Amino acid sequence: MLSREELERYDRQLRIWGVQAQEKLKTSTVLIVGLGGLGSPVAVYLTAAGVGKLIIVDSERVELSNLNRQFLHWTPDVGSLKTQSALKKLKTLNPNVEIELVEKRIATLEDALELVKKADVVVDCLDNWDTRFLLNEACVKLGKPLVHAAVRGFYGQLMVVVPGKGPCLRCVFPEGLKEERPIPIAGPTAGVLGSFEALETLKILTGTGEPPVGKLFLFDGTREGFDTLTVRRRPDCPVCSRSI
Repeated sequence: MLSREELERYDRQLRIWGVQAQEKLKTSTVLIVGLGGLGSPVAVYLTAAGVGKLIIVDSERVELSNLNRQFLHWTPDVGSLKTQSALKKLKTLNPNVEIELVEKRIATLEDALELVKKADVVVDCLDNWDTRFLLNEACVKLGKPLVHAAVRGFYGQLMVVVPGKGPCLRCVFPEGLKEERPIPIAGPTAGVLGSFEALETLKILTGTGEPPVGKLFLFDGTREGFDTLTVRRRPDCPVCSRSI
């Protein structure tokens, strides 16, 4: 049941998906891996929307160079763990949401499976392919939806993986993409893609609309446009061809 305070807090979105869907949202758990440029809008919007529990994963500390895009973290937070920095703002925004902190790096498939099994939806807010592929494999093995995004400069990509219904990340990116350090990024690019990740997560949890399974969205901020590519499962995919 929603309290009177929750009915008022969520009034504008209740007019979209109704009380029953909001109650489902209240009992849902989302795993957010990464609290940087993508994780900031994802965590803020899912907290504001009233997801019952967020498991937020990050082992890094706030650096000054993060602040052009990672708006969960402010100048006084430099040197603090990102999880602790995020917790303060998110609990102030919506004290109704339970937040579990995981202050370690996902290094193995076992690490990923342990976290993914707790969640209804997993959100990839990472900046490296090794960990993305671990999350992807864990989600496929456990049948959990994965919302993926990646950004660089003015460009980004978005994909939703629903095991058994479409391709996984390994189908589309068998070798990943070239890793780059540091990654050049315009802050609003991460904001755009992170906001879309939050939107797709809310759609899945509330049963509103259809997740864009089998689609890869490419964002070009230099012309403010999205291109949509159709992507398919690979019959020889090392992950989903043997797991589904």
